[in-house]
Amino acid sequence: MALVTKSIKGTQDTLPSESYKIQFVEQSVLEIAKNYGYKEIRVPVFEHTELFQRGVGDTTDVVQKEMYTFEDKGGRSITLRPEGTAGVVRSYIEHGLFNEAQPQKVCYLISCYRYEKPQAGRLREFHQFGCECFGTASPAADAELISLVNDIFAFLDVKNLKIQINSIGCPECRKNYHKALQEYFESKKDELCGTCLGRLERNPMRILDCKSPVCSEIAKDAPKVTDYLCDECHDHFQKVQQYLDAMNIPYEVNPSIVRGLDYYTKTVFEFVSTEIGAQGTVCGGGRYDGLVEEIGGNHTPALGFAMGMERLLLLMQAQGIEFPPEAKCDLYIASMGENATLKASQIASDVRGNGMHAQFDIVGRSVKAQMKYANKIGAAYTVVLGDSEIEAGVAKVKNMADGSETEMKIDDIAEEIMRLSINDSLKGFEVEGLDISTLM
Repeated sequence: MALVTKSIKGTQDTLPSESYKIQFVEQSVLEIAKNYGYKEIRVPVFEHTELFQRGVGDTTDVVQKEMYTFEDKGGRSITLRPEGTAGVVRSYIEHGLFNEAQPQKVCYLISCYRYEKPQAGRLREFHQFGCECFGTASPAADAELISLVNDIFAFLDVKNLKIQINSIGCPECRKNYHKALQEYFESKKDELCGTCLGRLERNPMRILDCKSPVCSEIAKDAPKVTDYLCDECHDHFQKVQQYLDAMNIPYEVNPSIVRGLDYYTKTVFEFVSTEIGAQGTVCGGGRYDGLVEEIGGNHTPALGFAMGMERLLLLMQAQGIEFPPEAKCDLYIASMGENATLKASQIASDVRGNGMHAQFDIVGRSVKAQMKYANKIGAAYTVVLGDSEIEAGVAKVKNMADGSETEMKIDDIAEEIMRLSINDSLKGFEVEGLDISTLM
């Protein structure tokens, strides 16, 4: 019985005391993305396994070691999504979004699933915010995407992040680079891990992304991809940097960045922190000009990024960033007796109809217990209703911050609470020549 009362290893619950922080971050990233023209897309949590084998790449750790794959009742191989891009590309092709105005800009908030060793900032069920942009090969789009991410971190007041960029070229110029890598690692293959030995012939760039300390040390002296870029890829990368410079976005070129998924081409980038341990990449992305075609669509230049929400919240916590306060109850209506509770339900309904937060007793507590509850939930105002208040048609509304009481007509309470709340929010907000009464 104990097993069913514990969450599965690598998963975690988000309790009500913390969920408002996540909601704030989610609303913030969606709003900033909207300023760049991105609209939300929602795709299924599971797809045909082949989609990820073809899209993510069958030489990646994700496909080889980490996917949650199962056979459904129809005998089909199904996989819980390990990342968001492949599913979004599938949706782009299936629903003919290439027939819409280009570029198509979409964003998403999703859960993902990878069988990895759980640690701080890395879970088996995790969440990502991502953006994907289809239909543009311009380096301006690469820089704009990095600018979007930079704006998110600036808005959330996240500091001390390094923006690292690289170009891994196109399939043509990568042929020469792969050959150089194979020659380099061939001379050291006796020291490589078993996984990297398998990568040596099929995709030697994956060795650069190996987490083994031995392989990582060997990779430090490997040839740099930037030395093998063709003229077009070199020119593209230079222009990306020019756009970033024009937007005053600081960055550093890191030739060792290759990203962990096979679909990337040309520009890749990461936002890296040193404040959350080994899992320091908070956001990563880049261009994937061949992925739409690989999955079954027409050739379509595209790019995108994914941001780990757990890592972002971990970083915000590490930096002591304050979140906006959780929304509190505007009015709690305490009641004595059935008639008073009926009236309380009506007032609460009217207050909620004005877009405000109201609660009344639905447990059957004593008035003393109800007022204790009102204190616990941080109610801004309270009112106590009994037979005498209902008969008189008036009641005293108490300001819980200063203890002051104001007598009001019961039928006016909903409107008066809205006025008082607006007045509270404007206190201390003084602008020369502004008559605050006109706002109420």
